[in-house]
Amino acid sequence: MKGKSKKQKSRNKKKQKNIKLAITLSIVIVIILFCNFQNKHLETTHYTYAAEQLGADLEGYRIVQISDLHNAKFGKNNQKLVDRIRECEPDMIVLTGDLVDSNHTNVDRAVQFVDEIVKICPVYYVTGNHEYWLEKSEYDELMDGLIGAGVVILDDQVVEISRGDAKFRLVGLDDKSLADGTLEALLSDEKEFTVVLAHEPQYLARYADTGVDLVLSGHAHGGQFRLPFVGGIVAPDQGFLPEYTSGEYYMDGTEMIVSRGLGNSVIPVRLFNFPEIVCVELVGKH
Repeated sequence: MKGKSKKQKSRNKKKQKNIKLAITLSIVIVIILFCNFQNKHLETTHYTYAAEQLGADLEGYRIVQISDLHNAKFGKNNQKLVDRIRECEPDMIVLTGDLVDSNHTNVDRAVQFVDEIVKICPVYYVTGNHEYWLEKSEYDELMDGLIGAGVVILDDQVVEISRGDAKFRLVGLDDKSLADGTLEALLSDEKEFTVVLAHEPQYLARYADTGVDLVLSGHAHGGQFRLPFVGGIVAPDQGFLPEYTSGEYYMDGTEMIVSRGLGNSVIPVRLFNFPEIVCVELVGKH
């Protein structure tokens, strides 16, 4: 009986060990699936911007913003992301920096992505901080790839966007020129509806000082981890409990829309912070 009891105890211990292992593995699998869902579930956020000086021919003009892709992948060849952009039926796509990641750079993937989206509509691009952290050869390869694809690089540039008899001004800021007076120098005295592409949102006060109408920004990754009643937890250049992480912000007549972005960099996981495509529809203020 004693021998049998020892065997039974041994079996019970083994069974308990297997149960613990199974529970542990199940928890690990659930965590992996949860994290993957948090990182890969694409969300499209729609905004309507009402502009007093918007011409009738620009009524319903749609701008899709892609920010902070960081070489993330959504489906084979990023086809899932491309399809979701196409569903927005944009008139323009703007890339507001950090298309690649300096820690795990894949220029070919970035160029392959823009090769697809230029087929949808015109694409405009400004640099983020990660582009400037690349090796010079990688940076040059990226710029050559973007230009070759037909992307308009708007680092410290202004272009006029027109449809029919209506137009607006699109200004792009290089990531090194966000706080040095470049925006003021680029603007003429003529008052017209102006959209600014600027990678980093913490300079809202400087953008607003120029009187521009709409700023599209990113960089904050939505605060990386988002909690109810708290918002984003941490963001580059803003630290803990950052002020500008996601959504609309207003200052002195200027509106800034901050994208939560699509990819990750230093922190590899998002929490309650789905990758985001931003779609802004312009309408006249009646």
